[in-house]
Amino acid sequence: MRSFEEVRSHLSGKHKLKTNDPYLLSFDLEVRDGRHQGIYLVELEDEAGRRYLRVSTPIGPLAGMDAKRCLRFNWEQRTGFLAVSDLDGAPYLHLCENRPYALLDSGELDRVIAEIGPLADELEQAITAAGDAY
Repeated sequence: MRSFEEVRSHLSGKHKLKTNDPYLLSFDLEVRDGRHQGIYLVELEDEAGRRYLRVSTPIGPLAGMDAKRCLRFNWEQRTGFLAVSDLDGAPYLHLCENRPYALLDSGELDRVIAEIGPLADELEQAITAAGDAY
């Protein structure tokens, strides 16, 4: 995959897109037991002009989170990292993964989504007392 349009084409055949903007896609991924996790994909560009695909999913509000614990989680992960982004005007903890287009194919994209969705759902349950808010 070399472009966001190729990503869009691949995912629109597999998922019902909730957001389908020029450089933003989103859909709900069924993770288990009827639970769903919102998945968001955006295109990023670095200072050198290299393009990346970010796959992210919200976990929960940042309020009350222990930053040290979040950083320890990041250190231990092989897939995904925690980040903060606003959601509805409030800071939220997100699980993210960035992939350069140069190394991205449909199998890798599917693998990242399949790993991030369930992991984010587990984290969400851990911090929201088993709720399914995102």
